Amino acid sequence: MSDELPAEVKSWIGAERYAEMGEFPIEMGYVYTSCASVENGNPLFWDEKVAQELTGGPITPPSMISVWFRPHFWAPGRTRQLQPLQVHFDLKEKLDLPEAVMTDNTITFGVPVRPGDRLETCQILRSVSPPKTTKLGTGRFWVIDVVFTNQKGEHVGTESYTGFGYKREA
Repeated sequence: MSDELPAEVKSWIGAERYAEMGEFPIEMGYVYTSCASVENGNPLFWDEKVAQELTGGPITPPSMISVWFRPHFWAPGRTRQLQPLQVHFDLKEKLDLPEAVMTDNTITFGVPVRPGDRLETCQILRSVSPPKTTKLGTGRFWVIDVVFTNQKGEHVGTESYTGFGYKREA
């Protein structure tokens, strides 16, 4: 494996890629389903009066930020299946690293996501390491930020992923 990154991959570092608008406005049905699935009884997400007193109205759980961009397998007019974290899959292909794992995920929160918001996102490749050999194989680590904003352009959060793409040893 060459230490040198392909020029195309170098050009991705720091660039906003895969900017997209969410497929639907934020709605509380997803919130109730998500909270029910993990038995999250926080009244902030269930009681409009409590939400109004504490946050000026209903909000969604901050941990749901990536839920709003998990693509449906099908949508009318869509010509290809969407994948979350597409930059990760692009790196695997361009660097010929067929296996990959996520080793770290950090979320930074901004303003609350509220029902009716229309979110936008983009992916930014922050770094790609030189080749490394681990117990899994030889490959590279990379860091990808997924940045989320609302319809007002306000930052609602950033998910930062560290992945390791590799080839298994023969």
